[in-house]
Amino acid sequence: MRLSLTLAASLAVSAVQASPLVKRSGPVTTPKVDDGIILNYALTLEYLERKFYQDALANYSQADFVAAGFEDPFYTNLKEIYFDEQTHVSFLSGALTAAGITPTVELEYTFPATDVMSFVTLSSVLEGAINAEIKARYLGAAASIVNKDYLTAAGSILTVEARHTAYIRASLAQSPFPAPFDTPLGFNKVFSLAAAFITGGSSPVTLPFMAFPMLTLQCTQYYYEADRSSVTFSGAFKAAQKFGVAKDTPIYAVFFSGLQKLPVQVRITAGNSDYKIDRLPAGISGQVYVVLSKSSTAFNDENVIAGPAILEVYPKGQIPSTPHAKCH
Repeated sequence: MRLSLTLAASLAVSAVQASPLVKRSGPVTTPKVDDGIILNYALTLEYLERKFYQDALANYSQADFVAAGFEDPFYTNLKEIYFDEQTHVSFLSGALTAAGITPTVELEYTFPATDVMSFVTLSSVLEGAINAEIKARYLGAAASIVNKDYLTAAGSILTVEARHTAYIRASLAQSPFPAPFDTPLGFNKVFSLAAAFITGGSSPVTLPFMAFPMLTLQCTQYYYEADRSSVTFSGAFKAAQKFGVAKDTPIYAVFFSGLQKLPVQVRITAGNSDYKIDRLPAGISGQVYVVLSKSSTAFNDENVIAGPAILEVYPKGQIPSTPHAKCH
């Protein structure tokens, strides 16, 4: 039942440059936020999650899931996840309206899933990525939330979303809790992940977030293993040159895993197009996020030149015995 998380993640981020919300005319900077912006940011992402599960329930039957190897009550539990997302949409929209703030609306989305198996695999990526966004807006934004009633409600939503992630990961024979800490990311980093799925529509609310340039991982036939595997970032140096990065500019792949932020200096490959690291950092596991940064110590938005990309990383010596999905 294992599929390539790397492949699914690549499909997920491949549309980022087509998103109508991505209008990067200059350097990405850290946005200033208030409670209304944070709640509308959260609502934007809850709409996306609701639509993802709504489409799956409309496109695939219970029998389809059983035939693909997802036995009962998996389909019933998907309905429960959809109900939770619908409830979160209603709650956040209502909270904004009650506070006299215009709520955002549902946009248009595209999800690169073509069958049950690709849907569940993408669900693992999406849940992990959006939960990174949830952590950003609820964990990362906790210090920015003024109204502590919102903070309490946000924490309540966060724990439910974490259960969704664990359930989907377990259904794919991935560890439901691969690390002792979740990974909070900043607003722009996680907005870059969400923007990949947003393909149209308009909102009465303008959010002060921008997406970074896309970061693509070269497909590999091997599992990513901490303190062992290499990683190639396809076309990354060639793309970075458009932003003034030269051959002698030190660039770092910064891996976000739990509360860790681990930089590894990249090198340019022989073809003068890709960046590469020869060994992943030790001590990372689960769904790990990586950006390219001009700094090895300051990982703020102003130093990020591309990303995030998503990797499923296994502890050293603990890769699965089943074959990894082939590249296509």
